[in-house]
Formats: sequence, C-alpha cells, structure tokens
Amino acid sequence: MAELNIKEINGGVIFTAKVIPGSSSPEKICGVLDGMLKIKVSAAPEKGKANQCLIKFLAGILDVKKNSIQIISGQTSPIKKIQISGISIDTLMKKLVIKEQPITK
Repeated sequence: MAELNIKEINGGVIFTAKVIPGSSSPEKICGVLDGMLKIKVSAAPEKGKANQCLIKFLAGILDVKKNSIQIISGQTSPIKKIQISGISIDTLMKKLVIKEQPITK
C-alpha cells in the first residue's frame, strides 16, 4: 500500500489530498495516490461547495470541529494542502480507514 505523506506541526498536521468532486456515491476515502490522500466528494466543484463538503466529511471522520480544518492551498485545484489543528499524526492515522484497512505512515 502507498504511504501517506504527513507533517506534524504545532498542535496539528498537514497533508495533501487529491479531491474528486461530483461523485455519484457518498463521500469516501479511496486510498493513497503518490503520497496524497484520495477523497471522493459528492458536491460539485462550484462556488466552494466541494471544499465545504470535504471539510464537513473530514471533520466527521476525524471527530474535530470544522473550523479546525483549513485548506491552505489548492482552493480551486483538485490537489489541496490541508491543515488540521488539534490532532496528532497517530490519531489521524487511527481514524483514517481505506477499505477497512488503516493507512500506513
């Protein structure tokens, strides 16, 4: 399995995600692609809807508040750098599941 690239920063983590908007299925993590977390979201990529859907999905699976998740680059690109405050790499890895298999560091 591919390895997810994650950096730990002051009280949080930063990682890169490849977001696939407009999925016909509900939001889900599809795997790791070139060190990025691949995530499908149902919202269309218009007026920030896919970004908001991504933040809501991540907040739900990671059990953090939506305002602790920030897209720090890639607002209009499918490749986004995401910062999450108040979570460690270990906690992130335990909560992210791909096809019922944990993601390796």
